[in-house]
Amino acid sequence: MREVWPGEPYPLGGTWDGVGTSFAVFSEVAERVELCLFDDDGNEERLDLPEVDGFVWHGYLPGIAPGQRYGYRVHGPYDPSHGYRANPAKLLLDPYAKAIEGELRWNEAVFPYHFTDPSKVNTVDSAPYMPKNVVINPFFEWGNDRPPHTPYHQTVIYEAHVRGLTMRHPAVPEEQRGTYAGIGHPAVIDHLLSLGVTAVELMPVHHFVPEHFLVARGLTNYWGYNTMAYLAPHGAYSSAGQRGEQVLEFKAMVKALHEAGIEVILDVVYNHTAEGDHMGPTLGFRGIDNSAYYRLHDGDRRYYLDYTGCGNSLNVRSPHALQLIMDSLRYWVLDMHVDGFRFDLAAALARELHDVDRLSAFFDLIQQDPVISQVKLIAEPWDVGPGGYQVGNFPPLWTEWNGKYRDSVRDFWRGTGSALPEFASRLAGSADLYASSGRRPVASINFVTCHDGFTLSDLVSYNRKHNEENGEDNRDGTDDNRSWNCGVEGPVEDPEIVRLRHRQRRNFLTTLFLSQGVPMLSHGDELGCTQRGNNNAYCQDNEISWVDWSMAHTEENLLDFVRSLSRLRREHPVFQRRRFFRGRTPDDGKRDLVWLTPAGAEMTAGDWHTGYAKSMGVYLNGEAITEPGPRGERIVDDSFLLLINAHHEDMAFTLPGEEFADSWITVLDTNDEGQGEEFYSDDRWSPGSVVAVTARSIQVLRHPMRAPQQASL
Repeated sequence: MREVWPGEPYPLGGTWDGVGTSFAVFSEVAERVELCLFDDDGNEERLDLPEVDGFVWHGYLPGIAPGQRYGYRVHGPYDPSHGYRANPAKLLLDPYAKAIEGELRWNEAVFPYHFTDPSKVNTVDSAPYMPKNVVINPFFEWGNDRPPHTPYHQTVIYEAHVRGLTMRHPAVPEEQRGTYAGIGHPAVIDHLLSLGVTAVELMPVHHFVPEHFLVARGLTNYWGYNTMAYLAPHGAYSSAGQRGEQVLEFKAMVKALHEAGIEVILDVVYNHTAEGDHMGPTLGFRGIDNSAYYRLHDGDRRYYLDYTGCGNSLNVRSPHALQLIMDSLRYWVLDMHVDGFRFDLAAALARELHDVDRLSAFFDLIQQDPVISQVKLIAEPWDVGPGGYQVGNFPPLWTEWNGKYRDSVRDFWRGTGSALPEFASRLAGSADLYASSGRRPVASINFVTCHDGFTLSDLVSYNRKHNEENGEDNRDGTDDNRSWNCGVEGPVEDPEIVRLRHRQRRNFLTTLFLSQGVPMLSHGDELGCTQRGNNNAYCQDNEISWVDWSMAHTEENLLDFVRSLSRLRREHPVFQRRRFFRGRTPDDGKRDLVWLTPAGAEMTAGDWHTGYAKSMGVYLNGEAITEPGPRGERIVDDSFLLLINAHHEDMAFTLPGEEFADSWITVLDTNDEGQGEEFYSDDRWSPGSVVAVTARSIQVLRHPMRAPQQASL
């Protein structure tokens, strides 16, 4: 008989100490918990965990080493109408597993009921069809690894999918494509550095499983928003195997990115799990303690509250569910060295009862935590429940994906009437959303495209979604795309339409990089990648979603344009303001921002509300930056004039008078198809000059810093 010592109730999970392994799992409903060990042939050995303290069942097994596969079986009540779903026939994943090996094989055995009679309890053993938890070696040679700690105002985020970014990269060895090692490859890192990227935001890497209905269609959950283990990196993203090697490979990726000065932000899905609704499988949480981990209907606890559209919602009112979230976050920071998190459907985490509560226990825990409060925290500030759209309402510690930025910028450049005032607000940092609560422009994560929706090239090529390949008769995906195909749906050869689409892409990118806030670029947009009009490619693990690196040659101008924009932003503090514009500064009365009509006059209230205005000038005064540098020094920069014309006709802009500047140099024109990595122009302009700005384009003019004795506006 194998020795089982009492062990300790903490830490939870399977933890190797160099001599043996401690196992601990929480369950308030359990009457007995079996630890199940599996050998290389799949043979199972069952051992009772001998101790229970504070509803944590635990035991210590000397001699159990990294690589050991295991699972749990929980004995207890099965009464779904009262929220109880214990079933020892179902092998369960450890909520605190740090590695998982194998794939879920969809079989009736993993469900708690029989398909022919759902009222009948399914007692068929699910172990042959379940992935297994794996004990890991926690030790890793981090060397001198340090978090880059890039300030928000200097941050450029690159949203990427681990598999999709590298599957078609010619310089990444074939065995490393689609893996953590691929992300850490020098060729990929060099590309990120060339774009001025300071942080990669990786789509979900917590271990996830594909939904049953997708597998039945021959598809899969490619995006990964279907988590089953919050401390385990997804095993299929490892080039080295899944028996714990994925942990080492993930750490090596982080170390390589940190050496290049690039932060790692994880997209995390703490709002729901892969077990779905009341008809879903029993994989872990449901069988361990259903009511502790999930929000249940008070009237009939057979059913789950669903604020996510995925069948269930994690129970953030439960101290044990909250503990899991916080333990997971700390693990990824302290053990895996990540630099921040983007919280999927974050509003669901703030529902104390039914309404979203910005003073909820979840936010309180984050605020006071000495580890998590110090990393980047990004909310997707909505869910699908009532009142779930909460852009601008998260606490001061948080930044947010600014969905209003995306929508208003799209509306403006597709020519929607009355879009100018909101577009201006988004360009200036969205003070209307964030200033009143004491937040700064960097609270706004600005994006035009992301994984969810059209790519940048598709945004200017399609008016409608084309999701037929998803197998849902084009019903899935949003219809609110706010896109414009420039006159023809899909691919075209007409050179005029091609030029217009290219100009529109440059308009979106220029707006993104020159807006106040934090820019986020979606992977592949810098290469002109397309998903052929699919705006919901969550199930497409193929060339529809994978970045096409061959376009680095065909779209060389676009790639160089993005690099130049990023450098322009990086080199000029006037585009990286830490404080909101004031109009006039309190010290010397200089104006840091002035809105101008195409005639060169300052805009009045009437100019904003004509309903048809689609053009304006924006003066950014580099000599009126109010925030000091890191050592308290005054920051002074060149001044810029943005001439923005979203009208369908060319527009003549009259430059403002000498009180703004005595000369201007054109540094960027989105109408110029051939602008490469270095912006350059011979155009010099004096006050009062008339500049022709092409329809649907932007020109950026620069005035060098003045000598100290010269007066300025």
